[in-house]
Amino acid sequence: MITVVGTGTGAPVPDDVLAGAALVVGGRRHLDAVRPPAGAERVVLGPLVPALDTIAAYVGKELPVLVLASGDPGFFGIVRALAERFGAGLLDVRPAVSSVAAAFARVGLPWDDAVVVSAHGRKLRTAVNVCRARPKVAVLTGPGAGPAELATALLHGSGAPGGPAAGPEPVAAPASAGPGAASAQAARGRVLVVASALGSEDERVERVTPAEAVTRDWGSDVSVVLCLDETRALGGVRTVAAAPTGPAGWALDEGAFAHRDSMITKFEIRALALARLGPRLGDLVWDVGAGSGSVAVECARLGAAVVAVEKAADGVERIRANARAHGVDVDVVHGAAPEALAGLADDPDAVFVGGGGRELPSVVTACARRARRTVVVAVAALDRVPAAREALLAAGFTCDGVLLQSSRLSPLPGDVTRLAATNPVFLLWGVRPPASSEGVVQ
Repeated sequence: MITVVGTGTGAPVPDDVLAGAALVVGGRRHLDAVRPPAGAERVVLGPLVPALDTIAAYVGKELPVLVLASGDPGFFGIVRALAERFGAGLLDVRPAVSSVAAAFARVGLPWDDAVVVSAHGRKLRTAVNVCRARPKVAVLTGPGAGPAELATALLHGSGAPGGPAAGPEPVAAPASAGPGAASAQAARGRVLVVASALGSEDERVERVTPAEAVTRDWGSDVSVVLCLDETRALGGVRTVAAAPTGPAGWALDEGAFAHRDSMITKFEIRALALARLGPRLGDLVWDVGAGSGSVAVECARLGAAVVAVEKAADGVERIRANARAHGVDVDVVHGAAPEALAGLADDPDAVFVGGGGRELPSVVTACARRARRTVVVAVAALDRVPAAREALLAAGFTCDGVLLQSSRLSPLPGDVTRLAATNPVFLLWGVRPPASSEGVVQ
């Protein structure tokens, strides 16, 4: 039998379990906190495979094994690896309070509506994008992915949340300050709660801004970091825990967005564009030449962190208003592509390019150079299609596309209906082959 005991948030290791163990496995701080019986072997957890092999040797001899872990070992913990190797029936799991539950308890907040993301042994970008897109996130940290690194990405990377969806509008950063200033200003809408050494005598729970977190050396005792938009930290009564379920519908009618003179991506185009973009929680999407921001808002509704790039000042304000109206975060950058894209620090997973004049080939090229997965281009002018397609192919993408033309039902006098044609639009999409996606700058 393998007994897995959660510790580190105030829960002691049962004396009878400890006394009977022939092998005790755990992190150094867990092992230092207990006294294994004389003759018991101790294994400090480092690389997982050698530890599992040692456990297997004891299991084969039917000798009792004790594994010490932090908090709830079934929550982003070692239980998964043990169950995969030895079978769940061989495990006796005794969880303590998870570090996430303990951290939210310390600040007096419910966490059934929180999104939990692990950056321990994983790339930080997913955690950063989730923090940009959601108002209540718990980040499990690790070496190279602690509070300072998280804060740095929120401050200096593109795509930081544009502030609360409701309430006073954030003051816009001047266009001359560049997109980095807009991201830094937007990141100030989040507060980080850094919980260290939970359950010990050295426990610390500190509220800091991202700017303050960058300057600190947090050491190795950080248990979890909460990233909160405190204006929305309470949320509402939930039926389903964790990440919100997806929207009930998408490809919303044009009337759901403020726009100028029908200058908006029509819902038929948006439906296919969203299908090709595939926005999801943890992704970063750029909407370049965003106009009304309808694509940006819909991507944010589907869970992605979003940067909308728009050169018209009135368009910038319209995008922010549409984001607030739909209760999502969109970071709006005032500038013209492709020049404005150079100031966006983080490479996007997917890019939507709307409209486009003579600069379209250079815009598509700049986007394709950075996109990790796909670039979708909507083109109304026939003459622009070959150059946009060539830009995608030249960047090493596979390319496909369709001409979309729809006719909508329209009422006529006399209680009859006609079909009203909409303007045709070419939709091109380029997909980066999997092998080449590894070469994208991180």
